[in-house]
Amino acid sequence: MKIITFSAIKGGVGKTTLTLNYGDWLAKQGKKVLLLDLDHQCNLTTVFEKTRRDHTIAEAFKDEEEVQQVIIDNVAPNLDLIAGFIDLDILSSRLENNSNKEMMLFMWFKNNMDTLKLDQYDYILIDAHPDFGTLTKNAIAVSDYLLSPITPSEHGYNAKFDLETRLDKFRKSLFDYRTGETYVDAKLYFIGNMVKHNTNMSRDFLKHIADDETVATVVPERELFNKATAKHTSIFELAQKDDFIYKQNKKFIDQANQLFQDLENKVQ
Repeated sequence: MKIITFSAIKGGVGKTTLTLNYGDWLAKQGKKVLLLDLDHQCNLTTVFEKTRRDHTIAEAFKDEEEVQQVIIDNVAPNLDLIAGFIDLDILSSRLENNSNKEMMLFMWFKNNMDTLKLDQYDYILIDAHPDFGTLTKNAIAVSDYLLSPITPSEHGYNAKFDLETRLDKFRKSLFDYRTGETYVDAKLYFIGNMVKHNTNMSRDFLKHIADDETVATVVPERELFNKATAKHTSIFELAQKDDFIYKQNKKFIDQANQLFQDLENKVQ
């Protein structure tokens, strides 16, 4: 089982879209995938269902006497979801005096591995809020890999260095006092996202990342992502259901398949 967190310092970089499409792509390859929505905006959750206030991932961060059983919903073949909670930000602020505040999700996974059969999944993909707050740190602490989209924008490439710096500080702050080893061992990769083929900014961006081994893949900007999101589905599911869209976008669908295959090869 691999746990992968999609994280970003700032919003609007396509984090949730990548989580959804990579998760559905993996499911269509026969992998058993669990999506976990840790963003209080709940955008990943609302792709599949309405938000609710009970039995969500919020239970992982509540006091023991308040805890309910988390419900895992099957949302597509091989694809399950733990719903997000719209007041996660409020819940997060209450954790600040908790000495284990950055390890609560880690402990929740450990305590619920058997009861929720979490070990049945090949991949658990976590969609984190675009920040480096307590809940995002929880996701990072439990993860094997951290994938962060960066875009061709004025501050897009700077976000890469910002995240690397924050992650390095986090590694040094969360460690086993007996051994001196960090609890944070997630490997960080970046995804060049929303890259256009005809702008100077995109061309400069591609030059910057050309020889960067931490950049796992580059995903071009395509209207198909917006169309699929508007229909609450992935580009692969949309193309599968709509023959006209598939024929119209076949070249890009083939390209996207290869891009996500490259990504999977990185996280083996």
